[in-house]
Amino acid sequence: MDTSYFFNGLYLIKPELVISLFLVLVLLSDLIFPAAKKALPVIACIGILIAIGFVTQQFFSPVTKGFMVGKSRPMIATDSFGNYFKLLVLGASFFIVLFSTVSDEIQNSLDRIGEYYTLMFGMILGMMFMISATDFLLLYLSVELVSLSSYVLAGYLKQDKKSTEASLKYVIYGAVSSGVMLFGISILFGMTGTTNFYEISLMLRSIEVSRALLTFVTLMIFVGIGYKISSVPFHFWTPDVYEGAPTSITAFLSVASKAAGFAMLIRIIITIYTLGTASGFWLVMPFFDWKNFLVFIAIITMFVGNLTAIWQDNVKRMLAYSSIAHAGYLLAALAVMTNDGMGAVMVYFSIYIMMNLGAFLVVILISNKIHSENINDYNGIGYRMPLYSVCMGIFLISLTGLPPTAGFIGKLYIFMAILSAKMYVLAIVGVLNSVISLYYYVRVLKHMFLVKPEDKTMIPNKLSQAVLVVILAIPVLLFGIYFSPLSELAKYSTTLFGVLK
Repeated sequence: MDTSYFFNGLYLIKPELVISLFLVLVLLSDLIFPAAKKALPVIACIGILIAIGFVTQQFFSPVTKGFMVGKSRPMIATDSFGNYFKLLVLGASFFIVLFSTVSDEIQNSLDRIGEYYTLMFGMILGMMFMISATDFLLLYLSVELVSLSSYVLAGYLKQDKKSTEASLKYVIYGAVSSGVMLFGISILFGMTGTTNFYEISLMLRSIEVSRALLTFVTLMIFVGIGYKISSVPFHFWTPDVYEGAPTSITAFLSVASKAAGFAMLIRIIITIYTLGTASGFWLVMPFFDWKNFLVFIAIITMFVGNLTAIWQDNVKRMLAYSSIAHAGYLLAALAVMTNDGMGAVMVYFSIYIMMNLGAFLVVILISNKIHSENINDYNGIGYRMPLYSVCMGIFLISLTGLPPTAGFIGKLYIFMAILSAKMYVLAIVGVLNSVISLYYYVRVLKHMFLVKPEDKTMIPNKLSQAVLVVILAIPVLLFGIYFSPLSELAKYSTTLFGVLK
């Protein structure tokens, strides 16, 4: 038996092996040294930083396929595209660990903190394999690893009825979407005789395929992906889960899980459904109209997310619908079906992670002090917590997409990609939705700064927490002015296309 393929595969998944090792290390540390629970976030941060180091080391390496089944069926692909998204997931995870150390919700459940970090590392591991998977078997196992870990973490505050309700709803929606996706994969396997992306692509080009059946199968597979990225009509779990889950986990789901879901969607479209490129445009197989489908999903996702967010009084719930709307913007860029569109998705994700994590961090810190997430309880908080409130203003303005913040640059790249493809109606819809979002973001700022507080006592800030907020706020402003390194990195990472075939 030739073991070289196996050991070469292990070399490619060094970051995943590090995460697996530290998952076990966190679990054993919690079991063997139960009194040293405060050391667990330090161990978690070290593990994530080592994984980031290995991903960075692989970033500029050539595209490599690993864990070969035979000579033409790789289970994973390591490339700049995947490494870009892995860095986003690991960077977000690092900040979520730091968020957890300042969240009263998590610190009040210190007796179960070992389970918390173990499950978080399970999610990270699953998301990293979701990004690299080139076989539906590995992809599905990765999705389930992420889902099972996130179900438990959503209900981590087991004494809170909203948290247990969130976990139950998450399980129900997740089970249905996962089952539908698996059924679609099984039909595709029956049509082609393989679960490997590359072999499926070759088979679809060489055999007669029922267009109606392939459309049905593709839609079923998209159900599982749409659930992960919170696109309409697979978004119903999002507001309840985001509101009920610990805020640190809500932030994690809103950025890292969404990034992994989009990476998975892009890889499936490129590897299975695309024949090549012509002047940067993707030559998609005619079996399924991805462009019009994604345009339709993007438009309804933007409108549902933004219009529903207007009526929310809970800030976390408002940010949940905002997250749905942002999935619509990203889908709009992907619908262009060009390298520029994919690059816009990657630039926007980098910026979205910073501004969304920052907004959720401020929600955590304000909730620690006033024990509420209701927008009416934010009245005058700008006078009592000026630093956090100003930073919240920066994050919300950036989420709207106004200059001179990084959010403006992210949306600029999206609209440039859409306009370059002459999809003018989609661009108008995107701009209109950005205007709608301005209302509910400014509404939060109105309560914070334009309503005088009944209690004018200043609320003190901890230095470590203030530094963490500022660390996230500075790049949101910096990338609004100097963004070329981010765009160049994203442009380099799009070289995935045409190389994997």
